[in-house]
Order: sequence, then C-alpha cells, then structure tokens
Amino acid sequence: MAQLLTIEDLRLQAKRRVPRMFYDYADSGAWTESTYRANEADFAGIKLRQRVAVDMTNRTLASTMIGEPVSMPVALAPTGIAGMQHADGEILAARAAARAGVPFTLSTMSVCSIEDVAENTDKPFWFQLYVMRDRVFIERLIDRAKTAGCSALMLTLDLQILGQRHKDIRNGLSAPPKPTIANLINLALKPRWCMGMLGTKRRSFGNIVGHATGVGDMTSLSAWTAEQFDPTLSWDDVKWIKDRWGGKLILKGILDAEDAELAAQSGADALIVSNHGGRQLDGAVSSIAALPGIVEQVGGRMEVWMDGGVRSGQDVLKAVALGARGVLIGRPFLYGLGAMGEDGVKLALDIIRKEMDITMALCGKRDIQDVDANILVKGKA
Repeated sequence: MAQLLTIEDLRLQAKRRVPRMFYDYADSGAWTESTYRANEADFAGIKLRQRVAVDMTNRTLASTMIGEPVSMPVALAPTGIAGMQHADGEILAARAAARAGVPFTLSTMSVCSIEDVAENTDKPFWFQLYVMRDRVFIERLIDRAKTAGCSALMLTLDLQILGQRHKDIRNGLSAPPKPTIANLINLALKPRWCMGMLGTKRRSFGNIVGHATGVGDMTSLSAWTAEQFDPTLSWDDVKWIKDRWGGKLILKGILDAEDAELAAQSGADALIVSNHGGRQLDGAVSSIAALPGIVEQVGGRMEVWMDGGVRSGQDVLKAVALGARGVLIGRPFLYGLGAMGEDGVKLALDIIRKEMDITMALCGKRDIQDVDANILVKGKA
C-alpha cells in the first residue's frame, strides 16, 4: 500500500474501500456543488508570510475550545451516518479523537447511539442536535445526552429544510438504501467493508430507531425523517433548548453577520461559521470568506469557530489567523475512517497536526495563541 501522507491520500483510499452511495454521501454538495468547491478553493487564495532567522523551538498547538483543553484547536464535526463509512464508525472516531486530545461530536443522525458511544469510550464527547417537529423526542434526546455525560450540546440551525444533493438521489440513498442492481454490484466489489458491516449490529440510526414514537425499524424510519425536520425553528427555540440543556451550547450554521449578532445575544458559548459543507444553500459564500466579518460582528462576546473546506493543517492555521478559536473537520476524518477505521481517523488528525506545526514555525510563530492575521500576506485574506 502506498504511503498515506495527506488528507487527499486518505480520500482516495476511502473511495476505493467504501460503497459508492456512502462515499458520495460524505463527499458531495447541493445542486451544482459550487459552494462545496468554493469552501476549498477560497483557502488556496489566502497566502502565508514566510519568516526566517527566528527561534522555532518549543512550539505548542495547545489551546481551549469552550474552556475545554485541546491539543490543537481542532474538533471532529458531527457527520451523519459515519457508521456507514466503516463499521462502528462513530465509536472508532470518538476513540481516535480521544487519543489525539481533540473533541468528538456525535450527530443526531449517527449509526451508533449516544449510549453506545458513551459505553465504548472513556472521554466525554459533544452531541449535535437537530430540531424535529416531535418536541417530546427532542426533550428526551437532550436528556439522554445529559445522562451520557456529554460536555456540550451543538445545535445545528441550517437544516430546517434539506438541501438537494443530486448524488444521493441518483445513488438511491434512503433509509433503508434501495437495493438496485448497480448498488448490489458495487457492494460486491467492497468485500472489506461488507465483512465489517456483517460483524456489527449497528446498521441503522441508533439515536432514533426504538426511541422516536412510531419508529421501530428502518422501514418506518424513512417516513419519519422525511417529515420531521422542523422548518419553524426560531430563536425562541434556541432559548428553550438552552434552558433545557443547561450546559455549554454551540450554535452551528451561521454564515451571515445579522445571524451572528442574534447568536451572540442568545447567550450561547460558541458559534460555528458553516454552510454545512456546501450541502445546503448552493451559491452561498464559503465559510472562510464569511469568517472575518462574523468575528468582527461578534466582537469577543462568544467564541467563533468555523468548518467547511478544511483539508490540511495549513487551512486550520489560516482560519485561526482570521479569528477562529477552533476549527471543525468533517470530511478529512471521514476519509480516514473509510480508509482505515480508527487508525485512519488518528492518521488524519496526525497529518493536520504536523502540517499546522511546520507551517506555524515557518511563519515565525511558536505558540498557536500568538497566531493572528500578521502571518498572512495583506490583501490575500
């Protein structure tokens, strides 16, 4: 096997090993995918200042996110059905994150349940919440996250209505997946993945099946999810959720300064500048382009993080330079998970850490806390 040195290497390995419908689910955007592409491309336009003849010893990437110590300002983003990239995927990713000293976020739409991840890991994780019409289910979900010892709740605000992703429709991705001839042939060509899935009992949405009213199996799940995302979600609901949760609250999906102001007024602890990885509003601005304006708007009243388009440690460093206190990665860790399971997620984090460390040094900095816009070429941010 060729040496895996970059996130792109992991992506190519995952593409070979993961069935097409699940690989495409992770690696796709809405409609024309213009925002999905811009998320990556806009990072490339930001140029770094190389500095020389400065002391580069004793470097540290250590930081905090919402008061929690992190080995670097990176967390694993919540990603739906990560357990279909690799058997028991959420548990493996949580373990890899703990080994790397960074936070893991479990999605509402995960394969492994909250309880499952808590029982099989020994470090508190964050839980991401989607707001459904069934508010009793949401109350129970919040209470389950509390019981499991989750240290923060991440509320996603940009999925009231599901964006259309053409690859998912063409692949017949549904719950349960459509057993088309093309899909069955593709599965037959992924024996390693199939053997892994045969060896686990975790193959549905663990947080929902058996917990939501009227959802006892995969067949009833499809109808439930189609009608459950709540288009009436408002800032009043944010307050209700904050009060119900009572702990650290992170708001995900902010892309506009006006919404950032409302987020700052909500009393939440952090917001995430995010366009859902280009999977919702195609044609929206990239996350990294939106970041500086939102940092300016919030003015230190809450932590500002970002996700979207991050494919290297250099991207993380650029986001920090533009004011992000933390950066979430989704696809990079999913590529690692699909490629090599837990060790692949750990490798993805190691790659990002090494790239961050070397880049920070060559920009003349030794401590991530000292990184700001001065490491960027003016006019290129």
